[in-house]
Amino acid sequence: MSRARTFPPPIRQFAAWVLALAASLLLAGPSHAQEAERAALYGDENIAVALFAEGKPKAGGERMLALRFTPKSEEWHGYWSNPGDAGQGMRLELSLPEGWEMGAPLYPVPQQLTISGLMNHIYEGQYAVLVPIRVPAGADVPRTPPITGRVEYLACTDQICVPQDAVLTARAGGDFARWRAEVAPLLDAQASFAITGQTLRVAIPLPASVALAVPHVFIANERLVDYAKPQTFRRRGDMLVAEIALDDRRQGDGGAVSGILAFGDGAGVRFMAVPGAVPTGGELIAGPAAMAVPPLWTLVLGALLGGLLLNIMPCVFPILSLKALSLARAGESEARARAEGLAYTAGVVLACLALGGVMLALRAAGEQVGWAFQLQEPGVVVALLVLAAAITANFAGLFELPSVSVSMGGERSGAFATGLLAAFVATPCTGPFMAAALGAALLLPTVQALLLFALLGLGLALPFLLLGFVPPLRRMLPKPGPWMERFRRIMAIPMGLTALALLWLTVQLGGRPFGLVALLLVAGVLLALLVVGRLQRKGKLAWPAFGLVAAPFFAFALIALPNLYDGGGSKDSESIHAPQAFSRESLAEARGSGKPVFVWFTADWCVTCKVNESVAIERESVREAFEAAGVVTMVGDWTVRDEAITAFLTEQGAAGVPLYLWYAPGAATPEQLPQVLTPDLLVAQASGNPPPAASAAGSD
Repeated sequence: MSRARTFPPPIRQFAAWVLALAASLLLAGPSHAQEAERAALYGDENIAVALFAEGKPKAGGERMLALRFTPKSEEWHGYWSNPGDAGQGMRLELSLPEGWEMGAPLYPVPQQLTISGLMNHIYEGQYAVLVPIRVPAGADVPRTPPITGRVEYLACTDQICVPQDAVLTARAGGDFARWRAEVAPLLDAQASFAITGQTLRVAIPLPASVALAVPHVFIANERLVDYAKPQTFRRRGDMLVAEIALDDRRQGDGGAVSGILAFGDGAGVRFMAVPGAVPTGGELIAGPAAMAVPPLWTLVLGALLGGLLLNIMPCVFPILSLKALSLARAGESEARARAEGLAYTAGVVLACLALGGVMLALRAAGEQVGWAFQLQEPGVVVALLVLAAAITANFAGLFELPSVSVSMGGERSGAFATGLLAAFVATPCTGPFMAAALGAALLLPTVQALLLFALLGLGLALPFLLLGFVPPLRRMLPKPGPWMERFRRIMAIPMGLTALALLWLTVQLGGRPFGLVALLLVAGVLLALLVVGRLQRKGKLAWPAFGLVAAPFFAFALIALPNLYDGGGSKDSESIHAPQAFSRESLAEARGSGKPVFVWFTADWCVTCKVNESVAIERESVREAFEAAGVVTMVGDWTVRDEAITAFLTEQGAAGVPLYLWYAPGAATPEQLPQVLTPDLLVAQASGNPPPAASAAGSD
């Protein structure tokens, strides 16, 4: 069965790629027939090779040779004729009698190996390459000497590549019946191809009865397609159409395209394609579906409503509630209330535009990022942790910031700063209506995408804006009084819990030592703010003291945090479902099992994700229903940036998490479940009786 593995991109694997390139250069020198008799330079210690000949040659016929490759251990692999993004194919020279001709080598179906975003076409374990030899009519077969030759190839592990070579003499024996069965047979029908934009489309005649568990096309033409990008497959009767992204640096489009269509279970067929008509449409079999962008007016409404609903999320409520009450204090002045409302709105909209613009710019530059991407950066989370701790101290009355205080009214600069803060801390929260709008923003022109981000901010700011401009609403707020100071101190509790959640996230992102230094930094900042508060109450100049006290803590953190950062973080949470870690290959294998598959994408900084997991997913009733139905569970953790997950989310039309996908057995595409889950909904999905509202809600 063809397998694909994905490894993270540490330096050692980059070094392996460099070694593969260097080895390729060593093997790429000129080769002549007389070199077949030269002694081996490197040997075949890591992947041994032997040359076998089938039967006795016959004049005017064909004789089959076989190169049998045997790795010394399972960590070593060889390469297909087109090795992919890195590696080196086999180079074979044979000393043949005059008039005898060597045909093109015939390979088994290769496997996929992805390292650091580079896809290689490899073989693991023993494999055989067949080499047909055409014997001319009238050849003096009885007096023919043994066939000899020389082969050069590359042997690699996931960390190192070594050039190999061997001087060969054909010998009798070998399991040719088995080796022939392993080679991908050539289709007896002609395939066709066409190039549309940046996509190669190949129409392959294949009976509809042929099962395709995990299809993949291995293109033999080098530097024609982008090997690592996902491929899309559609059926139209007995015609299979594959759509493959072209390589941006391709060398011509070629007069013919050849390759191997792998079925996903180790089987496959070879094809030869010539330029011609390729049908459109058909049933989607595998790969990402093109996302249909809804009408702009629905996206505008979705962004506005999505931002409005963020106000009830726990990320924003402590800040918003105190800022709303500040309008009661500013209520004596109509002009002041409106100015605060406009300043707050400007801060929110500007922050959303800035975050959306940076995200779009990074994606345009080739970075795989999504909504709330800044929370995948440990430095940003540490800064938010310090900020949340400072706000908690301010709410508790430890110190005052008269010009920008969250809880005090009457200052436009304070309202603007609060708007910036509210939008920034709202990014971990997603809810209904937001998903479709932000997902479409990744596909729309830049101006329209920025419009959606601005409307998301307007929706978030709308309640405060209405309080500023509608006096009856403002009069519904409680009258100013001493209770407001008590309420402010009470709000220090949820804000403090937010700070604790950020501390936990810091540990998840960077590891426990990293989190300990971040906590020490917070302690230093709080100590400095305590000094500031005491000096303020005595009417003395306070803020220079903050710098003196906090500076050593900041200096220590700047030095220690980068050195203590552990990109793996601390993943000690467990699920009662024991889900598999998400990868495209694992998902394809799970779908090929014929069982229903439930995949959820989450992040430690995503509040909605954690609420759904606690309330709906991690429930005994759900686990029992899943076990009874044989559901395969899979989780994609997006806490730390993961380009594979980001690319998959984009293909599903999602700009961020949460995302919940249900694959029914045999279904070509998944069903997106709602962003707010319930146990009953998941139990109903497992039983095969989902509520009618599930599908509609999941499309948001």
